[in-house]
Amino acid sequence: MNPAEWHHAGQDAVLAGHRIFFHDSGGSRPVLVLLHGFPTSSWDWVPVRPMLGRHFRLIAPDFLGYGFSDRPVPHDYTIAEQAQIVVELLQRQNIRAYHLLTHDYGDTVAQELLARRADDGADDPDILSVCLLNGGLFPETHRPRLIQKLLLTPAGPVLSRLQTRRSFGKSFAAVFGPDTRPTEEQLDAFWDILTWNGAPRLFHRLLQYIPERMQYRDRWAGALQKATCPLRLINGLLDPVSGAHMVERYRELVPAADVVELPHVGHYPQTEAPQQVVRSVLEFHGLDAV
Repeated sequence: MNPAEWHHAGQDAVLAGHRIFFHDSGGSRPVLVLLHGFPTSSWDWVPVRPMLGRHFRLIAPDFLGYGFSDRPVPHDYTIAEQAQIVVELLQRQNIRAYHLLTHDYGDTVAQELLARRADDGADDPDILSVCLLNGGLFPETHRPRLIQKLLLTPAGPVLSRLQTRRSFGKSFAAVFGPDTRPTEEQLDAFWDILTWNGAPRLFHRLLQYIPERMQYRDRWAGALQKATCPLRLINGLLDPVSGAHMVERYRELVPAADVVELPHVGHYPQTEAPQQVVRSVLEFHGLDAV
């Protein structure tokens, strides 16, 4: 399913005062919410969606500022607001309990969702389990790329506007494993969504989650350490941003850490090794991969 087909097959809802795009496969199966990473969109989940859809009702939103959702300017994009949008979406769909499969930025939103429940989020839908793909779960192990560091400086707005398909493709492909990098066609598709309908390039604004991770480090790390639902980390070890070094820290901090290591994969396991990801997710849920 290419980006145009993905867009056509989805729907919009006004949540937290903004138009949010999402996919909902419907049906009566257990709900699995798919939360994407920076700087991409829910389209990331297309490679694993058919296989997971045999077992789950899949709900995949585009976060505010991403994909086919609104990109308001000026706006402070916060993890707390993204978590609120997820909660409102589930409440709108009358969902009282759900599982999570998250990646990168989506991991941080999952941490905030867990923290909300621990705070006294009795009105939030119940989180039954969380399966995390590569992400900066702990700021002390997160290794942002040079371009990300530069986008967080005062030059960020200019650098965002100067990003081109070529510069994006070069920096984006570098976080994949050397044998699992995206094709030029895939990079074109990612870029098409990033620049959809002439949308503003907000990389510098969306990257505010990096200082937020430092600000809320104890809250979000604690959410994993104190989680009462099952957790699993599926990690591409060749990821230069949050690969093997992050796994080591995860095992140090999370009790009885359940980790699946993908030794030949980088930052985007769902794209680089979709069948391995699906097997690991289904095994986590005690389901047969067939």
